[in-house]
Amino acid sequence: MAVPARRTSKAKKNKRRTHKGLTAPGLSRDSETGEYRMSHRISPDGTYKGRTIIEK
Repeated sequence: MAVPARRTSKAKKNKRRTHKGLTAPGLSRDSETGEYRMSHRISPDGTYKGRTIIEK
């Protein structure tokens, strides 16, 4: 079984983990309702790009 030859330092470990942070979701303002929603998703009222996808 492979065993590390040297202990990984805190600096080396943290440098490796710099890209693991969370990113905020891409929100855009809906032109019809004015609400914020995620891009490329159906709005809460069931429309997408001005067309009704889901009728309530």
